[in-house]
Amino acid sequence: MKASRRAAASRLCLSAIFCVALCRCFAPAAVFAAEPPPPIFNWAGLYIGASLGAGVSLNGGERLQAGSGFTSFAFDLYPASNSRTGVTAGAQAGYNWQSGPWVWGVETDFSLLDGRRGPNGLFIASPAYPALPFFTLTPHSSANYFATIRGRAGVAIDRALIYLTGGVASGGARGPETLAVNGAVFSATWSQSSRMKYALGAGFEYAFAHDWSARAEYLFLSQSLNTQIFDDGAGSTYFSRIRNENHVLRFGLNYHFGEANEIPGAIQYGQNGRRGHGDGEDKEEQYSVHAQTTNVVQAYPKFRAAYDGPNSFPSGGLANVGSTSNLFAGLRLWEGGAVYLNPEIDIGYGVADSVGAASYVDGAVAKVGRTAPYMRFQRYFLRQVIGLDGGEKGRDPDEGSRSEVLESVQNQISGAVDKDRLIITLGKFAVGDVFDDNVYAHDPTTGFLNFAFNTLGNFDYAADSWGYTYGLATEWKQSWWTVRGGVFQLSTVPNGLDIEPQLFRQFMGVGEIEARYELLGQPGAIKFLGFGDNGYLSKVGDDINFAFITGQFPPTYDAARKRSVKVGGGINVKQQLMPHLGFFLRAGMSDGRYETVDYTDIDRTVSFGLVGGGALWGREDDEIGLAAAFSGLHGDRVRYFGLGGVSVYIGDGALAYGGEKNMEAYYKLGFGKNMDATFDYQLLVNPAHNAARGPVNVFALRLRAAF
Repeated sequence: MKASRRAAASRLCLSAIFCVALCRCFAPAAVFAAEPPPPIFNWAGLYIGASLGAGVSLNGGERLQAGSGFTSFAFDLYPASNSRTGVTAGAQAGYNWQSGPWVWGVETDFSLLDGRRGPNGLFIASPAYPALPFFTLTPHSSANYFATIRGRAGVAIDRALIYLTGGVASGGARGPETLAVNGAVFSATWSQSSRMKYALGAGFEYAFAHDWSARAEYLFLSQSLNTQIFDDGAGSTYFSRIRNENHVLRFGLNYHFGEANEIPGAIQYGQNGRRGHGDGEDKEEQYSVHAQTTNVVQAYPKFRAAYDGPNSFPSGGLANVGSTSNLFAGLRLWEGGAVYLNPEIDIGYGVADSVGAASYVDGAVAKVGRTAPYMRFQRYFLRQVIGLDGGEKGRDPDEGSRSEVLESVQNQISGAVDKDRLIITLGKFAVGDVFDDNVYAHDPTTGFLNFAFNTLGNFDYAADSWGYTYGLATEWKQSWWTVRGGVFQLSTVPNGLDIEPQLFRQFMGVGEIEARYELLGQPGAIKFLGFGDNGYLSKVGDDINFAFITGQFPPTYDAARKRSVKVGGGINVKQQLMPHLGFFLRAGMSDGRYETVDYTDIDRTVSFGLVGGGALWGREDDEIGLAAAFSGLHGDRVRYFGLGGVSVYIGDGALAYGGEKNMEAYYKLGFGKNMDATFDYQLLVNPAHNAARGPVNVFALRLRAAF
């Protein structure tokens, strides 16, 4: 019985094997020889693209409300709205991460948005103007664009991606306008808003080729409640509030560079600049993507003060919180050439709204404080590196937070470069990105917070109120020395929000010579810097004389502005004392006969300090710093502030002159390479050069994360 069962089982197995063989022989070849399905598209990595669509305005009504000088809402004006459905066109760039079907990332974009201009022309007024029942509105310009920095999260299904997106936006402000009604002329500057501008939406994206995808995207775009005030200069005002909200539907194409961020076929270099197979830290990158967020809580207790003024630290004590978040994206365009883009989101305030001390206490947050987050493109520039050696390229262990080195860091693409080279930077960036660098004291997001230690205190460099401007800088680097030169646009008015639009009408020239050396076997460098601000500036002595002649006190800087050149310069030393311990020194003077242009209320300065790395005590990611600074003013500026004048950062209403003295100490507690918490203390003696106030004890906690 058992033998027959075994025989039956054997026959069954042979039959099964025969059937499989028969099927393989006679079944269509496609059933067994078909190619496997194409791999699922990998959404990870950098992408750039362009989009085209339409924007539909949700609020078309216009109303000019009668303000001061009027007695009734009957004087309100209702011009016909000029808002309409308009075309939107722009470009976007982003970076994705992917885990299985889940995709998340960050994207920034800039798009023109037509159809958002203010009313223009002749309109019928209300019956309150029976003698002249018409009024005219003449708009001069508007911010007919939107820009965003948004997060994205979605799910990938085969070659399709469905996602949600949202973030902070900018643009949409109403430009200057002129209103003429009943014989009076009212003028308005740019509209302002205290609310957050944002974009929320969703999209569908499909990868139709190996590196290309097409998308359809919807955004609800809120560019906030814009308030604009019209003033006739005689006490009468109109104001308008425009709710700028839009439905945006757009279609776009994206090119994906992929997650493998290396130039195909490029030689890789290791730690010592030697050829390798890509295992070293310094790889030939196609692109660079980094980000950081810095949050600072800063406070001081009540201090002695004979009086408070318009630009004083309030003597009763104060605390403020500020945050700055940046995306640093760079793309290699050709050999040695790359383009960089830095969108930024700011929120909060520097302590006392960034006034009260000549050497201001918080350089890590935006000087323009707001309660709602707002977004700006702070940097966009092209950098070209031209090799001069003609020989084998290698690693250059230069110093500095954003110097041209090989590591993949913020605003830099990793790759080997000639030891001797030219570096040309053109676009919008900060003067300090190229000039007056020092590895021990330069970046307030990682080191000292006080302005006095991160640049020459007297370096009155070109910048808007956020610290950036348009310019051209050239660096010629040889084995032991570097020469730098640059030209940059000043702001339209000193310390203004806007950069001078006319090329070379108001500008700064700057030059720097650097020499590198070894002292007792330890590397060091010394730099000599000179600058000249050429623009429409006030000579402080003339402002004081004008105040006495007219009897208009306190004096103001804008009383007698004319074409002038303000010059200055200084010295910058960095010296390693031993591995993980270094010393820095800066000293400089500038022409104090002229007003502060864009940066500093200091005419002479000396600062110095020590910075130690945590490797000295077994904590490699920690850092400690200690520094002191002494600064002073020219005689005319002492008189100016003594008469109650105010400037960029200071103005107590009076002055018992004493040079400002600053001390700062910090300990940075590192949680790996990309996160840290810093405990910071500053002592200000004679804040704002005023011996009648202070000293002030300022405490801070800085939290930073980066990748």
